[in-house]
Amino acid sequence: MLNNEEKRMKTFSRRAFVLGVAQAALISGLGLRLAWLQLAEGSKYKMLAEKNRINTKMLAPSRGKIVDRFGVPLAVNNQNFRVLLVPEQVDDIEISLKELSKIVPIPDYKIEAVIEKAKKSPSFLPIEVTDGLSWDDVSKLEVNIIDLAGVSIEEGEKRHYPFNNATGHVVGYVGSVSQADMTDDPVLKMPGFKIGKTGIEKSFDQMLRGKAGDSQFEVNVRGREVRELNQNKSAAGERISLSIDAELQRFCQQRLSLYKSASAVIMDAHTGAIYALASYPAFDPNLFVGGISHGEYQELLHNPLYPFNNKAVTGQYPPGSTFKMITAMAALEGGFTNSSKRVKCEGRFEYGNDRFHCWKLSGHGSMNVVSALMRSCDTYFYELSVEVGIDNISKMAEKFGLGQKYNFDLPEERAGLMPTKAWKEKKYGKFWRPGETIVSSIGQGFLLATPLQLGVMTSRLVNGGYAVKPWLAGYEGSKKLFPDTWPKMDVKDSNLSLMKRGMVDAVNNEDGTAFKARIEEPDMLMGGKTGTAQVKRINRADYAQGIMNEDLEWKFRHHALFVGYAPIANPRYVCSVVVEHGGGGSAVAAPLAKDLLIETQKRNPAAADIKFSQAMNEKAA
Repeated sequence: MLNNEEKRMKTFSRRAFVLGVAQAALISGLGLRLAWLQLAEGSKYKMLAEKNRINTKMLAPSRGKIVDRFGVPLAVNNQNFRVLLVPEQVDDIEISLKELSKIVPIPDYKIEAVIEKAKKSPSFLPIEVTDGLSWDDVSKLEVNIIDLAGVSIEEGEKRHYPFNNATGHVVGYVGSVSQADMTDDPVLKMPGFKIGKTGIEKSFDQMLRGKAGDSQFEVNVRGREVRELNQNKSAAGERISLSIDAELQRFCQQRLSLYKSASAVIMDAHTGAIYALASYPAFDPNLFVGGISHGEYQELLHNPLYPFNNKAVTGQYPPGSTFKMITAMAALEGGFTNSSKRVKCEGRFEYGNDRFHCWKLSGHGSMNVVSALMRSCDTYFYELSVEVGIDNISKMAEKFGLGQKYNFDLPEERAGLMPTKAWKEKKYGKFWRPGETIVSSIGQGFLLATPLQLGVMTSRLVNGGYAVKPWLAGYEGSKKLFPDTWPKMDVKDSNLSLMKRGMVDAVNNEDGTAFKARIEEPDMLMGGKTGTAQVKRINRADYAQGIMNEDLEWKFRHHALFVGYAPIANPRYVCSVVVEHGGGGSAVAAPLAKDLLIETQKRNPAAADIKFSQAMNEKAA
């Protein structure tokens, strides 16, 4: 038998064996696991380790340029140095920004904006603090950068608009991405990235924006960049070529600045190209690129003359007597009148118990359609309208481009208004009255049109009856964005000829309403039609007291309008002008249009299109 000592030794040996086996199994398991991690999943963990020391950042694309028809830059990119701050790398953002502002100037409103943005954005994303740094500012920051945790300097681009307020409404401006602008495009999350906010910048933002690149770089334990490892370059945005003639646009804007509030459109009657589209007062888009202060923005926003509004496409005005060609065309096409039918104007037109006065209280005498346009006789159109009716007049207005949008290149375009019987009943729950047709026949009442629409109307009247539409963006890169031809309208050429005769006489006949504003150069003669749109009616009591339009408060005075074209021998250029509360169309708007059409013919921007088309035809041949 085993003694007690032998029994203890046997028990110990058994336990030691079990423990030894367990240890061997554990070591074998660890070895196998280590081999698995190294051999089977080594690449995975190597990648994870690399990510701890390698950062990837997006590279902003260069925004596409916007140029005029001759390649003159309207929106370009200048070199720009800016300061970025990573919120998670600082203890107190406000204190850090205050320290930073001791080195480079940072306005208080920008500091407030950074603090506010930091509250809403992930703390690891850098935020743009300020941009447009001078070389001196960059040098100061470089010297102190080691003591500025979370701060970095980045070289990029800043949008610049060389023509300032002359092209502000057309080209628009870029601004910071708001929460409402956010999509799944990662480039929108880049610090300080700008997108189009208005005008062409907004309409063609996706084309202009380009595609972001990326850069991989090694960082140290403090997150500082050590070296770049790899880079995929960004792709620049497309270049957009506009139909605008930049110098003509500038001339137009300067000419409009002689008035308190005005707008004008110059276009090609055959192609629809817009050579100038101006609105005054305007704004400088460069103010918005770097971030405008709240005070400056509010000052612009609450300006009673609305400098933000592009009145050439958003201003809706009664067209006044510029509408008389539409009433005439509705009557001619409907067989209600002809070239020889005459109406006697005695200074008034009576319908039932109502009396409607002609602007010339003594009357014009016997009028036909051409002389009625020449002398702008209201009575002639009053009488026609009763037979034609408002629905036929509105149909003709729509045919000539009024009361509708054109899917134009500027998003703020307005449709105006061409009323019908059904429209009034739907909107007001009331029947249309004959007297409303009478006042509509001379462009008053419910009628509203934009300067752009009046330009299109005139183009269709003088180009042979082709349904031309306006356009601004001619080319995206080398891709043409406008059609070669426009559809022919179903109107008689003989009736269009009568309209042109009336417009030629209105300017060039000594009895015409715009004779004093005529162009005297033989090869530049213009035709056109004046218009004076009533804003506040002056009643008999006012007349008795000697109160005239010019005696009223500015905002109640008549609008001055003019639509014209040149040269009359071969119509090419069309101009529409509206001077808000400017008074009479013949005294104010017609001289303005004269200057614009003379300058347009001198510059002859259509020649560039003609040469381009000839070159393309020769290339195709």
